[in-house]
Amino acid sequence: MTVVDRPATTPASSGGSSGPRLRGNLRQYGMIAALVVIVVLFEILTDGILLKPLNVTNLIMQNGYVLVLAIGMMLVIINREIDLSVGSVAAFVGAVTGVAIVNWGLPWPLVVVGALVTGGLIGAFQGFWIAYARIPAFIVTLGGMLLFRGLSMVVLQGQSIAPFPSGFRQLGSGFVPEIGAGDLHLVTMLLGLAGAAVIVWNDWRSRARRREYGLSVPAMQWFVLKAVAIVAVIGAFAWVLAVYQGLPIVGLVVIVLTAAYSFVTTSTVVGRHIYAVGGNERAAALSGIATKKTKFWVFVNMGVLAALAGLMFAARLNAATPKAGTNFELDAIAAAFIGGASASGGVGSVVGAIVGGLVMGVMNNGMSLLGLGVDWQQAIKGGVLMLAVAFDVYNKNKSK
Repeated sequence: MTVVDRPATTPASSGGSSGPRLRGNLRQYGMIAALVVIVVLFEILTDGILLKPLNVTNLIMQNGYVLVLAIGMMLVIINREIDLSVGSVAAFVGAVTGVAIVNWGLPWPLVVVGALVTGGLIGAFQGFWIAYARIPAFIVTLGGMLLFRGLSMVVLQGQSIAPFPSGFRQLGSGFVPEIGAGDLHLVTMLLGLAGAAVIVWNDWRSRARRREYGLSVPAMQWFVLKAVAIVAVIGAFAWVLAVYQGLPIVGLVVIVLTAAYSFVTTSTVVGRHIYAVGGNERAAALSGIATKKTKFWVFVNMGVLAALAGLMFAARLNAATPKAGTNFELDAIAAAFIGGASASGGVGSVVGAIVGGLVMGVMNNGMSLLGLGVDWQQAIKGGVLMLAVAFDVYNKNKSK
């Protein structure tokens, strides 16, 4: 018998119980609704500047690395752990990349591969102490935060290294190539419509599977309404990007990672093990799940994604700097919790992490456009994070 704690976003398995299903829908759609409200609010307050094509493009490029980190951090938190070192790891990888490309003249594709391997090794180093030596993740990653921040300064000797080759810079500031010429970026529109079609098709398959097993499903009119909304929102978003220069490569990377990790967490044994270990590690171990191995690989994955975020940030900045990665870990953790993760583990989704990251990004961008100081921005973001955690606690108490 395998004991698996499913995420709260999974529909209730009982067709006759509406309570768990309602709480799941609140958790799944609550932050999406909040994101829509925040976007509309700042669009009005900024007199339409927020959703201008240039600003939307900048919004994606400015927050791409946070979204990448949020995906990995969501898995760590689902596993009932935390990683405070991701910002320092991103800075260290960026520093090593700068030295290898600019000072040593190594080919940048080779350096990118080496950087991702380096991130994985760092994750393995920390994951070993957490999973096998049973040292609390807070302590291990706090030490890693200090260690790799110091090593970043040592590698760069307190100075920035620049510039990078144009090919490498595309990772942070490039766009998906266009086919042909015209005022509308057709490749972006096709990608957007294809993405919307895939999402609707997956929803249809999920609905069909639930009916096959005799479980309750929403009425057909609600499914159609949801499908139309998905196509409309994604189509409008793709059009906004297409009238400028198209989809940024950063955005493409985030989309691919979101799709891949969503599939892993919802449709594979590995994903079910991650939720099970976070929900109840003892029960997972008794059911035959290799809990230590699962924790170990979650941190290896986090190291790789931190390295990727460091590469993206360095490419966009066109420099490796000792101050890179500052507060990245806080942004990633906030995105995960705002996106529906639970501090007690076993709850959350990759899409939720992306939504949480977008909430933070839109708020940052909107408040900057309004001229709010950094002090007020930090205070407001802190309040939003506290509200998200309070909402999680409220839902948990209601389920008891």
